[in-house]
Amino acid sequence: MLRGKLLFFISLCLLTLRVSADNDINNMRVWPTSASTRLVFDLKSAPEFTYFTLKNPDRLVIDLANTNSDTSLGSDETGALVKRVRYSTPKNKDSTRIVVELNRKASPSLFAVAPAEGKGHRLVVDLEDSAPSADNSVVMDMNQSSRDRDIIVAIDAGHGGKDPGSIGPAGSFEKNITLSIAKMLEDKVNAEKGMRAVMTRSGDYYISPNARPEVARKHKADLLISIHADAFTQPEPRGGSVWVLSMRRADSELGRWLEKSERHSELLGGAAEVISDNASERYLAETILGLSMDHSMTTSYDLSNKVIGELKQITRMHKRSPQAASLAVLTAPDIPSILVEVGFISNPQEEKNLNWAQYRQQLATALFSATKRYFHQMPPDGTLWAAMKADNRTHKVRSGESLSLLAQRYNVKVSSIKAANNLNGDVVRIGQVLTIPST
Repeated sequence: MLRGKLLFFISLCLLTLRVSADNDINNMRVWPTSASTRLVFDLKSAPEFTYFTLKNPDRLVIDLANTNSDTSLGSDETGALVKRVRYSTPKNKDSTRIVVELNRKASPSLFAVAPAEGKGHRLVVDLEDSAPSADNSVVMDMNQSSRDRDIIVAIDAGHGGKDPGSIGPAGSFEKNITLSIAKMLEDKVNAEKGMRAVMTRSGDYYISPNARPEVARKHKADLLISIHADAFTQPEPRGGSVWVLSMRRADSELGRWLEKSERHSELLGGAAEVISDNASERYLAETILGLSMDHSMTTSYDLSNKVIGELKQITRMHKRSPQAASLAVLTAPDIPSILVEVGFISNPQEEKNLNWAQYRQQLATALFSATKRYFHQMPPDGTLWAAMKADNRTHKVRSGESLSLLAQRYNVKVSSIKAANNLNGDVVRIGQVLTIPST
């Protein structure tokens, strides 16, 4: 009798352990883009998984060990790459098999993500499309740019997903700080007439540094701003800095693009079609791409100085002039790009500041003000701002003249004159040349 009870108790314990060990799928989310698709499975516990691919038709098969689930895998929008996601017959009674049906071949990458920020265990599936939709940027083909288009600002929140970036002494993740500032900057850009923001990532997921400029290029960005928070092994260093691509890295990147004819054709756009002589193609491509790179680096340096001017009103600057480095996120030869370190997350006081929403808002405002000021002075051809500048007049301030007097004379608002000239106050200097907007 005692033996029977003991066996029953052991069996009950084993059953309890078995039930508590079972995993389950709580939800599935899908993020399709023109170049790849990401699937995220929210799970009860850490996943144990294997996967393989099949052809004719193309499929990705995922086996989740010790998992029983009947959660719906349907999705309203799976994109052009994924046909549907469904369950299939598992390889054993203790596992779950998921089949991702594909419209064409894709390169899969799977990784587990531990709980963070109120989210549980996740299995992330990245599918790189073998035939992404064509949406290449064209640098030299002006026919591709419609008049009065928006200025496109690509905003890159550093790190993300499995890459937390630097971690502060209080446990703050750089990836969360950068995403918050990026979203604040996005709101400011989108609220400005004639400007539009594009995010390289809009959530907590990983995107490689080399892929970030490609996102900017896909959207024909006029500028890429990458946001980071610095760190050091000691807590004392503090302050912001702004980085541009080093000349050595710029030369090597230009050479890399020239070695790949399909890549420099992507940059040349319509100009590539008229370069038919193979003997001269490299020379012409090198000349045009070199000019594009020179313009991008000049713009990057000029904008960096303006960003530093704005940031030093908010925080101490660790570096008071633009710094040059070999950074993958800055390597687009046709897109002006800067990387902004908003402070040292390894410094306890700066980590505290960066966790303060109002301070992050001030940083976003500084980045926006510098960007807006630069594009007011140098609007890209074909944009609304370029058309507005062409319609504007100039006036050289004389003795006794004020903003209110000029506004009355030209029948425009004082606020419009201040905005066109990036004036913070009402004082003007004798001899100062002001842009007078048309409205």
